[in-house]
Amino acid sequence: MKGGGGLVYSTEAGRMCPVCRQPVAQCACKKAAAAPQVDGTVRVRLETKGRKGKGVTVVWGVPVDEDGLQKLGKQLKAACGTGGTVKDGQIEVQGDHVTQVMEALRKQGYQVKRSGG
Repeated sequence: MKGGGGLVYSTEAGRMCPVCRQPVAQCACKKAAAAPQVDGTVRVRLETKGRKGKGVTVVWGVPVDEDGLQKLGKQLKAACGTGGTVKDGQIEVQGDHVTQVMEALRKQGYQVKRSGG
């Protein structure tokens, strides 16, 4: 079937993936996306530019898929006792928690470098 049409919701299975036409929980498209290519070093920096002077700890280069990144982000936010987000392949933790984040990542077996000043 050509065009953008297709089943979006099923009362039996719930939301459907528009690409593979499977239930979202069993979507083959999401599983096909592999971990991004990185050099094996996780980098951490404090970023204040464009954030009205507020500091945000940014983590990138983690060799995991999107679900793993969400889980790691949740663990890091809990370890620092603060909020944050995961977007564009980066974990952002509110505040200056570079040393805490680096220590938590080392405990999990990642090779970590501090980036920036």
